[in-house]
Amino acid sequence: MRLFRFGFLILSVSALNAYASPFLGSAATFAVLGAATVTNTGATTLYGNLGVAPGSAITGAGTITIDNGVRTTLSVAQTAQNDASASNLITGYGALVALGATSLSPNLGTGGVVALSAAIGPGNTVFNLGTGAAQLTGDLTLSFTGNDQNIVFQIGTGLTTASASRVLLLNVGTDDNVYWAVGSSATLGSTTSFAGSIIAQQSVTMVTGATDGCGSVIALVGQVALQGNKIGTGCTIGSGGAVTPAPIGGTVIPGGTVTLPEGGSTLLYLCFMLVPIGVLRAFRGRRSA
Repeated sequence: MRLFRFGFLILSVSALNAYASPFLGSAATFAVLGAATVTNTGATTLYGNLGVAPGSAITGAGTITIDNGVRTTLSVAQTAQNDASASNLITGYGALVALGATSLSPNLGTGGVVALSAAIGPGNTVFNLGTGAAQLTGDLTLSFTGNDQNIVFQIGTGLTTASASRVLLLNVGTDDNVYWAVGSSATLGSTTSFAGSIIAQQSVTMVTGATDGCGSVIALVGQVALQGNKIGTGCTIGSGGAVTPAPIGGTVIPGGTVTLPEGGSTLLYLCFMLVPIGVLRAFRGRRSA
C-alpha cells in the first residue's frame, strides 16, 4: 500500500494534446506508464495519470505529485499497456513502426537537423532514424503546418539527449502530436526540455530536471526511472516554441501525492489500527477490574 493525499483541482489552463492521440488509445491519458516498475527520487510532478503493469511497484525516496490525473489500478494500467504494446498494429509502438518513413540522420539538433518544417505536411509525417541509436544535442525545432498532424520518429535502438537539449514546437494546431518509437531504451539528459510521447520497448530514464510535455512517457517491458521531473500529457508553448508540461484544460480530475518509500503506509497502520486496539484493551481491563 502507498500513502495518497487526494485533493480536487479546478483547472483553467488551456493546454495542447488533450488526450487526442490517435496512436495511444487509453495510454494517452498517462503521463507515466511503466511495465516492471516506476522509480523516483526527488520531487516529480505529473500532469496526467500514473500507472504500472504488469508490475505494480512504485518505489524510491521522493514524492510524485499527480496534478490533473490519478494513480490508476492495475487493470486500467494493463489496458493502457495493451494499447501501447509492440504487438498491437492498431495503436501504440507496433502501429508507429509499421508506418512508411523517410530516412533521416540519427543525429538531431545542433550539428544535425535543425528544423524539419519543410518536410512536415498533413496527416502522418514519419522519419526513420536508422537501425542504431539516435541522439539529440542542442535544439530540434518542429514546425507544424496545420491541424491534425502527427510527427513520428522511428528509432532502431536507443535514444539519448544531451543535457539542456530541447525539442521546440512551432505553429501547433488542434490535435497535433509528436511520437518517439524507441527500439530499446530512452535516456533524457539533465534539464532536457522534450516534447511528445516516448514509447520505449525497454525502459525510460529521466535524469534530474528533464521535462517532457505534450505526450506520455511509456516503457513496454522495463521501468520508468524519474529524478525530480515534470511530465505532462498537455503542454503550453512559449517563446520560440519552448514546451512546458501543463495540465489538460477543461477537465477536473482528482490529484494526489504518492509519498515514497512505502513505509508511510506502515505509519498509518500503526496510528489507525494499533492505537485503537490498545485503547480497547485498556477499556476491557478496567471493566474486568
